[in-house]
Amino acid sequence: MHYSVSLIGSGNVAWHLSQALEKAGHQVREIYSRTPGHAERVAEKLYDAQVVTSLDFSESESDVFLLCVSDDAIGRVADELILPDEDAVVCHTSGTQPLDLLAGREHAGVFYPLQTFTSNRRLDLTTVPFCIESTDQHTEQVLVGIAQSISRTVYLVDAQERKMLHVGAVFACNFTNHLLALSRHLLAQEGLEFGLLKPLVRETFEKALEAADPATVQTGPAVREDYQVIHAHLDYLQRTPHWQALYKSITDSIVLLSRRG
Repeated sequence: MHYSVSLIGSGNVAWHLSQALEKAGHQVREIYSRTPGHAERVAEKLYDAQVVTSLDFSESESDVFLLCVSDDAIGRVADELILPDEDAVVCHTSGTQPLDLLAGREHAGVFYPLQTFTSNRRLDLTTVPFCIESTDQHTEQVLVGIAQSISRTVYLVDAQERKMLHVGAVFACNFTNHLLALSRHLLAQEGLEFGLLKPLVRETFEKALEAADPATVQTGPAVREDYQVIHAHLDYLQRTPHWQALYKSITDSIVLLSRRG
C-alpha cells in the first residue's frame, strides 16, 4: 500500500528518506523547514513536493507525518504541529528520544533508520535496518508497511532496545570515525599521508564484519599484552596528554575483554 507523506525537517535524514519514499511509490507532498532554502534543496530531488514554512497541516492530504528534526526539537515541533485529522499518523526518526514526546496523538510512532546519513552521498536504504515503535496496531501496520517498502530489514523495537542500539551505534560508528580522524592527525604531525593506513583500515573492517565476534579477530600490542610496545607508544604521546589517556583507556579495555575470552 502506498501513502502520502509530509516531512518535517530538511536535514540529512529528510534528504535520504524523501527520495527513498518516492522511489518506493509513496507520494511526498510537503517538506517543512523554517529555512525555505533548505527545504527546496530536498524538494528539488522529488517529483512534486511543496515547500512549506508553517506547521499548520490542517489542509494537508498526507496520511503520514515524519518528524526528521534534531532530538531537542522533537517535543517543540510535535506541540506546534497541527494535523489534518485524528487519523493521521505522526512519528519521529530519533534513535534516542521516547515515543512519549508525541503524547496526545491518536496514532504516533517511531520510524528509526539505523544508519549514518550525509546529504548528497549515495546510500542504499534497502540494506538499512528500520526500527519501529508505535502506540497502536494501525500505526504499526502503516509504519512497518512503509519501512518494508524501503528496506529488507524491519524490526519492532521498544524504547529501551532502541536506546541500546543507539549506544552501540555510537561506539561502532561515531567513535570509530573519530579514532580514524585522530590517526590522520598523528600521521600529519610527522608529514605522513593518511592514505598509508587505508589498506589496513579496510582489512580491519572486513575481518570485523565477517567475524561472529570482532573480539576474536583483534590484533595489536594490547591483545598480545606487549607492554614494551605499549609503553613506547605512551611515551610518544606525552606531548598530547588527552590522546595518551585515550590510548591507555582503549588498551586497558582490549586487555580486559581479551582476558575474559
